[in-house]
Amino acid sequence: MDGLLAGIEQLAFVRALKASFIAYPIVNALHIMSIGALLTSVWLMDLRVLGAFRPLPQAAFVALLRRVALSAFTGALVTGALLFSVRAREYAAMPIFLAKMTLILLAGANFLVFMRRAKGGDEPAGGTVAILAVLSLVLWTSVLFAGRFIGFLN
Repeated sequence: MDGLLAGIEQLAFVRALKASFIAYPIVNALHIMSIGALLTSVWLMDLRVLGAFRPLPQAAFVALLRRVALSAFTGALVTGALLFSVRAREYAAMPIFLAKMTLILLAGANFLVFMRRAKGGDEPAGGTVAILAVLSLVLWTSVLFAGRFIGFLN
C-alpha cells in the first residue's frame, strides 16, 4: 500500500500541483467552497425535512438542494483527492483522516437510505426520515470537524 501511495505522490500532475505557488491554494480554496456548498445544502435540506421553512414546498426545495449537494460533493471529492495526492502516505497514516473517510461513507449511506425513505411530501417528516435527517446533520458536521483536525494535526 505504501508503494501505491508513494506512486500517487510521484505522478507528474501531483508533483506540478505540489510545486505550484498558485494551483495548490486554488484547489484548496475550491475544496473549502465545495464543502461550504455541500454543508449548506445538506443543512437546509435536512432542516426543511424536519419542518423548518414551511412556506417553501418541501418536494421542490429538497429536489433543488439534493442537486446542489451532489454537485458540491463531486467538487469536494475531486479537490479532496487532489489535496490527498500531494501527501498521500502521510494522510493515509492519520487516524483522523481515516475517521473522516469513514464518516463520509456513513453520511453517503445515510443519504441513500434517506432518499429511498423520503416521499417528497410537503409535511414535516416523522419517524425514520426525521431520524435520518438528524443523523445527516450530525454526520456531515462531523466530516467538517474531522477535516479541520487534519489540517491542525499534521
